[in-house]
Amino acid sequence: MARSSRLHQAEHRWALAFVAAPVLGYVLFTAYPVGFALYTSMTQWNGLGAMRFIGLDNYVRLFGDQYFWQSMGNTVFYMIGIPIGLALSLALAIGMNRAIPLRSMLRTVYYVPVISSLAAIAILWQWAYNGDFGLVNQFLAWFGIEGPNWLASTAWAKPAIVIMLIWKGLGYSMILYLAAIQSVPRSLYEAAELDGANGWQKFRTITLPMVRPVTFFLVVTQVIAGSQIFTEINIMTPTGGPEYSTASSVFHIWRQAFRYQDMGYGTAMAIMLGILILIITLVQFRLNQRNSFVLD
Repeated sequence: MARSSRLHQAEHRWALAFVAAPVLGYVLFTAYPVGFALYTSMTQWNGLGAMRFIGLDNYVRLFGDQYFWQSMGNTVFYMIGIPIGLALSLALAIGMNRAIPLRSMLRTVYYVPVISSLAAIAILWQWAYNGDFGLVNQFLAWFGIEGPNWLASTAWAKPAIVIMLIWKGLGYSMILYLAAIQSVPRSLYEAAELDGANGWQKFRTITLPMVRPVTFFLVVTQVIAGSQIFTEINIMTPTGGPEYSTASSVFHIWRQAFRYQDMGYGTAMAIMLGILILIITLVQFRLNQRNSFVLD
């Protein structure tokens, strides 16, 4: 009995040790930072000195901050590129699934922007959008079109960034769609052909529903990533663009917290952004559950 008791105690200690590791990691890297951020959002703090508790003043200030809401509107505008990018990625995936010349090379070419440095891509597109010698305006000049000074125009700065974001994300979405298309049972297409379905009908009734889980995953992840866009804005339009027309919500948070050293207010905006992202994600999951289907 004594030996059995000692073995039981040893197993109990080992069990506690294994459980303690993830619990400690959660407390140190999730619970504590979140709690500290919540407290910081209710203080006036420059990041170095003493904190001064001010309650909900930062949140009240946030609702009256026109630049915060302008940056939120800009962020929503950037998400226009998500459905456009997904449609183009699906079309590319269908094309890359066919037996075409240089198919492997084309797949690689489309995926290169995904693994390239984001800073390098932003600098490249900043040069391409230059109003005097940029590649985009030189291309338009061949057709007799005088291009604008893209990143210095309130009308064209945001669309220019959307185009760059679509271009960068095509390869990643294309690869996932390609994998989903190749996993669709061939028997479904054969049965549709026997019923006289044409190419569009097979795409609408078989391909599109079967890649819906991938579409849902891409929409959720790209909305979350799009809500946090920062590097492209900071490099291509370091002042937030003309009349603050390109500033994203994260850019505005960074500007307040680090440039103006208003860490408390910046944290309050970050928490508000996190809550909005959580709400949008929960709504997306709810809509996906209502539109889901089961394949017998």
